[in-house]
This record gives sequence, C-alpha cells and structure tokens, in this order.
Amino acid sequence: MPVISVLILCLLTACTHFTENAPLHTYQPQSGYIYPAPVETEEQDKLYIALAFSGGGTRAAAFSYGVLKQLEETRLPGQQDLTLLDEVDLISSVSGGSFTAAYYGLNHKKIFTDFESRFLNRDIQGELVRKLYNPVNWFKLASPYYSRIDMAQELYDKTVFNGAVFKNLVQQGRHPFIALNATNMTTGAQFTFTQPQFDLIGSDLEPLTVGRAVAASSAFPFLLSPVSLLNHPSPVHYELPRDVVNGLRDFGINDRRYFWAKNRAEYQANKAAHPYLHLMDGGLSDNLGLRYIIDEYTRSSGLLFQRKAAMQHLVVIVVNAKTQPPESLDRQEKSPGLMDVAYKTATVSMDNYSFETVQVAKDLLTNSAKARKNIAACQKILDDQCGGHKIAQTGHNFTVHFIELNFLQIKDPALRDRLLAMPTNFSLEPDQVQLLIKTGRKLLVESDDFKDLLQSLSKIRTEDR
Repeated sequence: MPVISVLILCLLTACTHFTENAPLHTYQPQSGYIYPAPVETEEQDKLYIALAFSGGGTRAAAFSYGVLKQLEETRLPGQQDLTLLDEVDLISSVSGGSFTAAYYGLNHKKIFTDFESRFLNRDIQGELVRKLYNPVNWFKLASPYYSRIDMAQELYDKTVFNGAVFKNLVQQGRHPFIALNATNMTTGAQFTFTQPQFDLIGSDLEPLTVGRAVAASSAFPFLLSPVSLLNHPSPVHYELPRDVVNGLRDFGINDRRYFWAKNRAEYQANKAAHPYLHLMDGGLSDNLGLRYIIDEYTRSSGLLFQRKAAMQHLVVIVVNAKTQPPESLDRQEKSPGLMDVAYKTATVSMDNYSFETVQVAKDLLTNSAKARKNIAACQKILDDQCGGHKIAQTGHNFTVHFIELNFLQIKDPALRDRLLAMPTNFSLEPDQVQLLIKTGRKLLVESDDFKDLLQSLSKIRTEDR
C-alpha cells in the first residue's frame, strides 16, 4: 500500500470520534426538552395516561407497537373524534421499547404507516454485523474514541430516525413526552434523556440525535459498548434543584431519596474527577421503564406529583415483553461458560427487579387511592356525627387504573409458550412480528383493568351529559 494511503488511513483513524454532546452555556428554566409547566396542562391532566415500554429487542418494540395500535382504535367514550392514544401524556421506555417510543414521539400517527418497514421487519442485527465486517469501518473502530455503539447510532440515525434531534421533539409540542432511559455504568443509576438531566452535566440536549439516546437505552452489555457523554462545566445561573439539595440531607431518614439525590449531585460535585459518563442499557436499572414514572409520581418536583390536584383519572399501562426461554444450564454437568455467565449476570437482576418494580408501583398507586377513599368515608362519619369537622386532605381526588400486559396472561398454552420462547435480539421473522402486534392488541382489549377504565370513562361522560 502506498505510504500516502497509509497516512490517510491513520489520519482517519485518529480523527474518528464519538458524537459529542453540546455544552449548555446559559441555564434557562423551562427551556429545551422538558415537560410543560402544570399551569399549561391543567385541562389535559384530568385524564392522565402514562405508558411504560419494557426492554426486549424487536420483540418489545413490536409488542408495544401493538398496544399503540389498539389505543388508536379505541375511541374515547363520548368523544368520537378522539382516541385513547390522543390522551397519552407520557411514554417512559428502555431498550427495545425505546425504538417504538421515540418513533411515535417524532412521527405521531405516521408510525402506523411506516414503522413496520423502517424497523420492525428489518434485520437490524444483521445490518450491524455486516457493518462490523466491512473493511471500510475497521479503521474507524481502531480509534479508541469510536466503538460498536457509535456505529449502531449512525445506523439508527440514518435508517430509522432520519437524523432527528431532540429539538424536533420540542417542536412537536412535547406531547406526549418521551422519556428514554439508560443506565449510568459507574453509579448504576437511571439516566433519562431530558433537559433537567442534561442540566446536571452542563449540556444542551436539543442538538443531540434521538438515535444516540436510543442507542444508549438499548446498549446491551457485552454485545454493544457503552455510549459516552461529556460532563461539561455547569452553565451560568444554574443551581442544584431544591429536591436534590433537600434529599442530600436525608441520609438515615429517607435513604432512597438520599441516594437518588446523591447520584444526581455527583455529576456536579467534582466535574474534574468525572469529566465523562458512560451509559448502558436502561434495563440494567429498570427493565420496564416504570421506575421513571414512579419517581415522577413520588417526588415533590415530579411531573406527575405536580398534577395530582388536576387529575381525575391516572392511567398507567405497563407493556412488559419479558420472556421465559427454556433453560438448559441445569441440564448439563459441566460448569457454564464465560458467555453463559456474562449473559446471566446481565439478565437475572433485570428479570427479578422487574417483578418487584411492578409490585411497588401497584402498592404505591393503590395505597394512594385507598387513602382518598378512607378520608372520604371518615369525613362522612364526621359530617353525620360531629357537624362536619374537616379532615386534612392527605389523599388525592383521582381514580387510579394500573394495567400490566405480559405474555403470561395469554390463555392458549401453545401460543403462550411460543411467545415466552422468543429471542431477545433485533431480528425477527415477519410472522413473529405480526404475532406480537396482534398479541399486544388482544391483551389490552381482554384486560379486565382496561375494561374497568373504559367503563369508568363512559360513566363520567354520561354524567357530564
């Protein structure tokens, strides 16, 4: 090879670098990709619908897409020009579910015309492998500042999201709000691609491509490398949020809140010691996408917490694409190999934590509803016996509907086993994709909790008339 060619290739290798996140020079509250202020959404918040899309590769993307289709075909009782999908306010997602969430956030109902061809029916996994084996990319991969995940991001940006950036989501009106979640590799804490999260690392989220956020959210350990971000100096006029400052005082009082605050304050505490952060699959911290919703419901600054006074109905729909593939490790005498151990290390905690997260969410939301009903009952007694002495309103005057959809709810044993055995990758056969879409729609329609929701909404519309 001529010397000049070698020099050019070496120069290309040295210059190849991951996409850097832009600095935020001046802090402006309520600017960028952030949820609108409560005063702007008071009427909209009466019926608040939050969706949580789990991880699970193309399987999760297709399953959640099926749920979106059914919500679009379900008319809002008493409002024939609106569907339940029109009422969705928030979608929180991880890993495979983030492809569906991000695509819907960018394209809204256009998703029903081209998402299947642009993503679900493609062999994304095969395309990535072919890029890895393309000699043109070997020199880029030789750079210490460019890795497999950056190649994946480029593929997603070009072929799935058309190079869209978060500014495009801002221009869409931020409804529904899309929370794409990854995991901080150092702290193990959830990292959400929103401007408040990026304020902590002194960065402007708007110029960042959506494909990079989705790549971080779906960067499965061992198969893909982490996504790297720069921890920039703090912008002018920025101070730590009040709930973070207060949380740092809660050690030994409320440890969960303390460690949440500590993980956020860590980005600010010593930037010189932490100039970078590295993000991996969101499923490592929460494989359901539900934790973000819980946090926003319980924290005083949370977007759900601040809307409790306006809510009449809070609907949380969890689309859980968890599987139970046939286990073979216990049938062999030899010790499991390195790849078996690596895979189980990454997935066992995901699966176990998912069950606990659902139970915590159910208990939290149910207890809130019970508190409201108990206060109402006690108030009636006082009205009857004590002349109407008022009880402090610690509960909230809204009805909670918690709907979880998963493959274990399928009644047909053969179909249930087929879906539970589906692989977690980004390449499925067209018939598998269609089955997952159909299953998402069917499980939502057949859910008793979903039927109760429709009945409650119908009753309200009847009373209004």
